[in-house]
Amino acid sequence: MKQIPNNAIRQVLILATIITLGIVLFNQLKTLIPAFLGAYTLYVLLRKWMFILQGQYKWKKSLTAALLMLLSFLIILLPILLVVNMLTSKIAFAMEHSQEVLSSLQSYIEKIEARYKIQILTSANLEKIATWGSNTVPKILASTFDTIFGIVIMYFILYFMLVDGRKMESNFYDWVPVKDENTLLLRRELNSMVYSNAIGIPLIAILQGIVGLIGYLILGVNEPWFWFVITCITSMLPVVGAAIAYVPVSLLFFAGGQSAKGIIMLLYGFGIIGTVDNLFRFWVLKRLGDVHPLITGFGVIIGVGLFGFIGLIFGPILISLFLVLIKIYANEFNIEKRDAAGPG
Repeated sequence: MKQIPNNAIRQVLILATIITLGIVLFNQLKTLIPAFLGAYTLYVLLRKWMFILQGQYKWKKSLTAALLMLLSFLIILLPILLVVNMLTSKIAFAMEHSQEVLSSLQSYIEKIEARYKIQILTSANLEKIATWGSNTVPKILASTFDTIFGIVIMYFILYFMLVDGRKMESNFYDWVPVKDENTLLLRRELNSMVYSNAIGIPLIAILQGIVGLIGYLILGVNEPWFWFVITCITSMLPVVGAAIAYVPVSLLFFAGGQSAKGIIMLLYGFGIIGTVDNLFRFWVLKRLGDVHPLITGFGVIIGVGLFGFIGLIFGPILISLFLVLIKIYANEFNIEKRDAAGPG
Protein backbone atom coordinates (compact mmCIF):
# COMPACT_ATOMS: atom_id res chain seq x y z
CA MET A 1 0.00 0.00 0.00
CA LYS A 2 1.34 3.39 -0.97
CA GLN A 3 2.09 5.76 1.93
CA ILE A 4 0.75 9.33 1.83
CA PRO A 5 3.68 11.79 1.70
CA ASN A 6 4.28 13.72 4.93
CA ASN A 7 4.30 17.04 3.08
CA ALA A 8 0.82 16.34 1.69
CA ILE A 9 -0.48 15.47 5.18
CA ARG A 10 1.03 18.66 6.65
CA GLN A 11 -0.43 20.75 3.85
CA VAL A 12 -3.90 19.29 4.31
CA LEU A 13 -3.76 19.83 8.10
CA ILE A 14 -2.62 23.44 7.73
CA LEU A 15 -5.29 24.17 5.13
CA ALA A 16 -7.96 22.54 7.32
CA THR A 17 -6.83 24.66 10.30
CA ILE A 18 -6.85 27.86 8.20
CA ILE A 19 -10.34 27.11 6.83
CA THR A 20 -11.70 26.26 10.29
CA LEU A 21 -10.28 29.43 11.86
CA GLY A 22 -11.52 31.43 8.87
CA ILE A 23 -15.07 30.15 9.36
CA VAL A 24 -14.95 30.93 13.10
CA LEU A 25 -13.61 34.45 12.50
CA PHE A 26 -16.13 35.09 9.73
CA ASN A 27 -19.07 34.08 11.94
CA GLN A 28 -17.88 36.36 14.73
CA LEU A 29 -17.05 39.35 12.54
CA LYS A 30 -19.68 39.10 9.80
CA THR A 31 -21.59 42.08 11.22
CA LEU A 32 -18.52 44.20 10.43
CA ILE A 33 -18.47 43.25 6.73
CA PRO A 34 -20.35 46.44 5.63
CA ALA A 35 -17.83 48.54 7.58
CA PHE A 36 -14.91 46.75 5.93
CA LEU A 37 -16.45 47.11 2.47
CA GLY A 38 -17.08 50.81 3.09
CA ALA A 39 -13.47 51.26 4.21
CA TYR A 40 -12.20 49.50 1.10
CA THR A 41 -14.40 51.70 -1.10
CA LEU A 42 -12.99 54.87 0.43
CA TYR A 43 -9.46 53.45 0.24
CA VAL A 44 -9.77 52.90 -3.52
CA LEU A 45 -10.99 56.49 -3.94
CA LEU A 46 -8.34 58.03 -1.65
CA ARG A 47 -5.22 55.90 -2.22
CA LYS A 48 -4.02 58.03 -5.17
CA TRP A 49 -4.09 61.22 -3.09
CA MET A 50 -2.52 59.42 -0.13
CA PHE A 51 0.45 58.33 -2.25
CA ILE A 52 0.81 61.77 -3.90
CA LEU A 53 0.82 63.73 -0.63
CA GLN A 54 3.05 61.22 1.07
CA GLY A 55 5.45 60.60 -1.84
CA GLN A 56 5.78 63.97 -3.62
CA TYR A 57 5.13 66.37 -0.73
CA LYS A 58 6.65 64.21 2.05
CA TRP A 59 3.67 64.49 4.36
CA LYS A 60 3.56 62.21 7.38
CA LYS A 61 1.43 59.09 6.95
CA SER A 62 -0.77 59.69 9.99
CA LEU A 63 -1.37 63.37 9.14
CA THR A 64 -2.21 62.59 5.50
CA ALA A 65 -4.56 59.76 6.45
CA ALA A 66 -6.31 61.92 9.07
CA LEU A 67 -6.79 64.81 6.61
CA LEU A 68 -8.18 62.59 3.84
CA MET A 69 -10.50 60.85 6.29
CA LEU A 70 -11.77 64.22 7.55
CA LEU A 71 -12.44 65.47 4.02
CA SER A 72 -14.24 62.26 3.04
CA PHE A 73 -16.27 62.41 6.25
CA LEU A 74 -17.37 65.97 5.51
CA ILE A 75 -18.26 65.15 1.90
CA ILE A 76 -20.37 62.20 3.06
CA LEU A 77 -21.77 63.84 6.18
CA LEU A 78 -22.91 67.19 4.79
CA PRO A 79 -25.55 65.72 2.42
CA ILE A 80 -26.76 63.44 5.22
CA LEU A 81 -27.06 66.38 7.63
CA LEU A 82 -28.97 68.33 4.97
CA VAL A 83 -31.44 65.48 4.50
CA VAL A 84 -31.82 64.93 8.27
CA ASN A 85 -32.45 68.64 8.77
CA MET A 86 -35.12 68.71 6.06
CA LEU A 87 -36.83 65.58 7.37
CA THR A 88 -36.63 66.82 10.96
CA SER A 89 -38.44 70.03 10.05
CA LYS A 90 -41.17 68.02 8.31
CA ILE A 91 -41.58 65.66 11.26
CA ALA A 92 -41.64 68.57 13.71
CA PHE A 93 -44.33 70.32 11.66
CA ALA A 94 -46.39 67.11 11.50
CA MET A 95 -46.12 66.64 15.29
CA GLU A 96 -47.11 70.25 16.00
CA HIS A 97 -50.14 69.93 13.71
CA SER A 98 -50.84 66.26 14.36
CA GLN A 99 -54.56 66.80 14.96
CA GLU A 100 -55.00 68.69 11.69
CA VAL A 101 -52.98 66.08 9.80
CA LEU A 102 -54.99 63.21 11.31
CA SER A 103 -58.30 64.97 10.67
CA SER A 104 -57.35 65.69 7.06
CA LEU A 105 -56.20 62.09 6.56
CA GLN A 106 -59.37 60.70 8.15
CA SER A 107 -61.54 62.96 6.00
CA TYR A 108 -59.75 61.82 2.85
CA ILE A 109 -60.10 58.13 3.80
CA GLU A 110 -63.80 58.61 4.54
CA LYS A 111 -64.28 60.10 1.05
CA ILE A 112 -62.60 57.04 -0.48
CA GLU A 113 -64.76 54.73 1.65
CA ALA A 114 -67.93 56.52 0.56
CA ARG A 115 -66.98 56.61 -3.11
CA TYR A 116 -65.84 53.00 -3.50
CA LYS A 117 -68.08 51.43 -0.85
CA ILE A 118 -65.19 49.94 1.10
CA GLN A 119 -64.15 50.08 4.76
CA ILE A 120 -60.59 51.06 5.59
CA LEU A 121 -60.70 52.46 9.15
CA THR A 122 -61.75 49.26 10.88
CA SER A 123 -60.70 48.43 14.45
CA ALA A 124 -58.59 45.53 13.12
CA ASN A 125 -56.72 47.82 10.68
CA LEU A 126 -56.12 50.45 13.37
CA GLU A 127 -54.76 47.73 15.67
CA LYS A 128 -52.42 46.54 12.92
CA ILE A 129 -51.18 50.09 12.37
CA ALA A 130 -50.52 50.54 16.10
CA THR A 131 -48.68 47.19 16.26
CA TRP A 132 -46.62 48.08 13.19
CA GLY A 133 -45.68 51.42 14.76
CA SER A 134 -44.65 49.89 18.08
CA ASN A 135 -42.48 47.32 16.26
CA THR A 136 -40.97 49.75 13.77
CA VAL A 137 -39.75 52.49 16.15
CA PRO A 138 -37.35 50.20 18.09
CA LYS A 139 -36.02 48.84 14.79
CA ILE A 140 -35.35 52.37 13.53
CA LEU A 141 -33.51 53.25 16.76
CA ALA A 142 -31.45 50.04 16.62
CA SER A 143 -30.66 50.64 12.95
CA THR A 144 -29.52 54.20 13.74
CA PHE A 145 -27.16 52.93 16.45
CA ASP A 146 -25.81 50.20 14.14
CA THR A 147 -25.20 52.77 11.41
CA ILE A 148 -23.24 55.07 13.72
CA PHE A 149 -21.22 52.15 15.08
CA GLY A 150 -20.55 50.93 11.53
CA ILE A 151 -19.27 54.36 10.45
CA VAL A 152 -16.87 54.49 13.43
CA ILE A 153 -15.51 51.01 12.64
CA MET A 154 -15.29 51.87 8.93
CA TYR A 155 -13.04 54.88 9.58
CA PHE A 156 -11.00 52.90 12.09
CA ILE A 157 -10.26 50.30 9.40
CA LEU A 158 -9.73 52.98 6.75
CA TYR A 159 -7.00 54.68 8.83
CA PHE A 160 -4.84 51.56 8.88
CA MET A 161 -5.56 50.87 5.21
CA LEU A 162 -4.29 54.33 4.27
CA VAL A 163 -1.27 54.27 6.59
CA ASP A 164 -0.19 50.75 5.57
CA GLY A 165 -1.53 50.88 2.01
CA ARG A 166 1.67 49.97 0.17
CA LYS A 167 2.48 47.15 2.56
CA MET A 168 -1.10 45.84 2.34
CA GLU A 169 -1.01 45.81 -1.46
CA SER A 170 2.41 44.13 -1.46
CA ASN A 171 1.09 41.39 0.84
CA PHE A 172 -1.89 40.98 -1.46
CA TYR A 173 0.43 40.21 -4.37
CA ASP A 174 2.49 37.80 -2.26
CA TRP A 175 -0.40 35.89 -0.68
CA VAL A 176 -2.80 35.45 -3.60
CA PRO A 177 -1.90 31.99 -4.98
CA VAL A 178 -2.14 32.82 -8.70
CA LYS A 179 0.15 34.17 -11.40
CA ASP A 180 1.22 37.81 -11.17
CA GLU A 181 -0.71 38.70 -14.35
CA ASN A 182 -3.89 37.25 -12.83
CA THR A 183 -3.28 39.06 -9.54
CA LEU A 184 -3.00 42.33 -11.47
CA LEU A 185 -6.19 41.48 -13.37
CA LEU A 186 -8.06 40.76 -10.13
CA ARG A 187 -6.91 43.99 -8.48
CA ARG A 188 -7.61 46.08 -11.58
CA GLU A 189 -11.13 44.68 -11.95
CA LEU A 190 -11.95 45.17 -8.26
CA ASN A 191 -10.72 48.76 -8.19
CA SER A 192 -12.47 49.59 -11.47
CA MET A 193 -15.78 48.24 -10.21
CA VAL A 194 -15.50 50.03 -6.86
CA TYR A 195 -14.63 53.31 -8.56
CA SER A 196 -17.39 53.10 -11.17
CA ASN A 197 -20.08 52.25 -8.62
CA ALA A 198 -18.92 54.64 -5.89
CA ILE A 199 -18.86 57.55 -8.35
CA GLY A 200 -21.61 56.38 -10.69
CA ILE A 201 -24.42 55.64 -8.22
CA PRO A 202 -24.47 59.12 -6.57
CA LEU A 203 -24.13 60.72 -10.02
CA ILE A 204 -27.11 58.72 -11.31
CA ALA A 205 -29.12 59.72 -8.23
CA ILE A 206 -28.44 63.41 -8.85
CA LEU A 207 -29.30 63.14 -12.56
CA GLN A 208 -32.59 61.39 -11.79
CA GLY A 209 -33.33 63.94 -9.08
CA ILE A 210 -32.85 66.76 -11.62
CA VAL A 211 -35.31 65.08 -14.01
CA GLY A 212 -37.78 64.76 -11.14
CA LEU A 213 -37.22 68.40 -10.11
CA ILE A 214 -38.12 69.59 -13.61
CA GLY A 215 -41.48 67.82 -13.34
CA TYR A 216 -42.09 69.12 -9.81
CA LEU A 217 -41.45 72.71 -10.91
CA ILE A 218 -43.69 72.42 -13.99
CA LEU A 219 -46.58 70.92 -12.00
CA GLY A 220 -46.17 73.40 -9.15
CA VAL A 221 -45.38 70.89 -6.38
CA ASN A 222 -45.03 72.44 -2.95
CA GLU A 223 -41.40 72.51 -1.78
CA PRO A 224 -39.94 70.98 -4.96
CA TRP A 225 -36.36 71.05 -3.59
CA PHE A 226 -37.39 68.83 -0.70
CA TRP A 227 -38.84 66.30 -3.12
CA PHE A 228 -35.70 66.65 -5.26
CA VAL A 229 -33.60 65.47 -2.31
CA ILE A 230 -36.04 62.62 -1.55
CA THR A 231 -35.92 61.56 -5.23
CA CYS A 232 -32.11 61.52 -5.19
CA ILE A 233 -32.06 59.32 -2.08
CA THR A 234 -34.78 56.90 -3.11
CA SER A 235 -33.42 56.50 -6.66
CA MET A 236 -30.48 54.56 -5.18
CA LEU A 237 -32.81 51.90 -3.79
CA PRO A 238 -33.39 48.78 -5.91
CA VAL A 239 -36.70 47.78 -7.54
CA VAL A 240 -39.00 50.60 -6.25
CA GLY A 241 -36.46 53.42 -6.51
CA ALA A 242 -37.72 56.98 -7.01
CA ALA A 243 -41.35 55.80 -7.01
CA ILE A 244 -41.15 56.24 -3.23
CA ALA A 245 -40.88 59.98 -3.97
CA TYR A 246 -43.16 60.72 -6.92
CA VAL A 247 -46.04 58.42 -5.91
CA PRO A 248 -46.62 60.32 -2.61
CA VAL A 249 -46.43 63.59 -4.59
CA SER A 250 -49.20 62.37 -6.88
CA LEU A 251 -51.24 61.23 -3.87
CA LEU A 252 -50.93 64.73 -2.39
CA PHE A 253 -52.36 66.12 -5.62
CA PHE A 254 -55.28 63.67 -5.45
CA ALA A 255 -55.84 64.53 -1.77
CA GLY A 256 -55.98 68.23 -2.68
CA GLY A 257 -58.57 67.65 -5.37
CA GLN A 258 -56.10 68.13 -8.24
CA SER A 259 -56.72 64.82 -9.97
CA ALA A 260 -55.35 65.93 -13.34
CA LYS A 261 -51.98 66.89 -11.84
CA GLY A 262 -51.97 63.64 -9.86
CA ILE A 263 -52.41 61.59 -13.04
CA ILE A 264 -49.78 63.65 -14.88
CA MET A 265 -47.36 63.15 -11.97
CA LEU A 266 -47.84 59.39 -12.09
CA LEU A 267 -47.39 59.30 -15.87
CA TYR A 268 -44.30 61.52 -15.68
CA GLY A 269 -42.90 59.47 -12.80
CA PHE A 270 -43.30 56.03 -14.29
CA GLY A 271 -42.79 57.13 -17.89
CA ILE A 272 -39.93 59.64 -17.58
CA ILE A 273 -38.27 59.48 -14.14
CA GLY A 274 -38.33 55.68 -14.03
CA THR A 275 -37.09 55.35 -17.59
CA VAL A 276 -34.18 57.79 -17.33
CA ASP A 277 -33.07 55.96 -14.17
CA ASN A 278 -32.39 52.83 -16.22
CA LEU A 279 -30.83 54.80 -19.06
CA PHE A 280 -28.55 56.82 -16.77
CA ARG A 281 -27.61 53.78 -14.67
CA PHE A 282 -26.55 51.61 -17.59
CA TRP A 283 -24.90 54.42 -19.58
CA VAL A 284 -22.91 55.97 -16.69
CA LEU A 285 -21.69 52.66 -15.23
CA LYS A 286 -20.84 51.40 -18.71
CA ARG A 287 -18.71 54.50 -19.36
CA LEU A 288 -17.00 54.54 -15.97
CA GLY A 289 -16.21 50.85 -15.58
CA ASP A 290 -17.49 49.03 -18.68
CA VAL A 291 -20.13 47.35 -16.51
CA HIS A 292 -22.76 45.26 -18.28
CA PRO A 293 -26.36 46.36 -17.52
CA LEU A 294 -27.36 42.89 -16.28
CA ILE A 295 -24.46 42.88 -13.79
CA THR A 296 -25.61 46.26 -12.50
CA GLY A 297 -29.28 45.31 -12.18
CA PHE A 298 -28.90 41.89 -10.57
CA GLY A 299 -25.90 43.01 -8.53
CA VAL A 300 -27.81 45.81 -6.79
CA ILE A 301 -30.64 43.44 -5.83
CA ILE A 302 -28.22 40.83 -4.48
CA GLY A 303 -25.95 43.35 -2.74
CA VAL A 304 -28.62 45.19 -0.77
CA GLY A 305 -29.94 41.89 0.57
CA LEU A 306 -26.45 40.80 1.66
CA PHE A 307 -24.74 43.98 2.84
CA GLY A 308 -27.43 46.64 3.24
CA PHE A 309 -26.89 50.09 1.73
CA ILE A 310 -23.21 49.48 0.88
CA GLY A 311 -24.45 46.55 -1.22
CA LEU A 312 -25.40 49.08 -3.91
CA ILE A 313 -21.68 49.21 -4.66
CA PHE A 314 -20.55 45.69 -3.79
CA GLY A 315 -23.44 43.71 -5.25
CA PRO A 316 -22.31 44.28 -8.86
CA ILE A 317 -18.72 43.70 -7.71
CA LEU A 318 -19.64 40.22 -6.45
CA ILE A 319 -20.99 39.19 -9.84
CA SER A 320 -18.03 40.75 -11.67
CA LEU A 321 -15.62 39.06 -9.25
CA PHE A 322 -17.28 35.71 -9.95
CA LEU A 323 -16.80 36.19 -13.70
CA VAL A 324 -13.19 37.37 -13.25
CA LEU A 325 -12.35 34.33 -11.11
CA ILE A 326 -13.67 32.06 -13.86
CA LYS A 327 -11.40 33.89 -16.32
CA ILE A 328 -8.44 33.58 -13.92
CA TYR A 329 -9.10 29.88 -13.41
CA ALA A 330 -9.15 29.29 -17.15
CA ASN A 331 -5.93 31.28 -17.58
CA GLU A 332 -4.21 29.70 -14.57
CA PHE A 333 -4.73 26.13 -15.72
CA ASN A 334 -4.58 26.77 -19.48
CA ILE A 335 -8.09 25.41 -20.05
CA GLU A 336 -8.54 27.31 -23.30
CA LYS A 337 -5.26 25.98 -24.73
CA ARG A 338 -6.03 22.45 -23.57
CA ASP A 339 -9.48 22.54 -25.17
CA ALA A 340 -8.03 23.93 -28.40
CA ALA A 341 -5.41 21.19 -28.54
CA GLY A 342 -8.07 18.49 -28.24
CA PRO A 343 -7.85 15.14 -26.46
CA GLY A 344 -4.74 12.97 -26.49
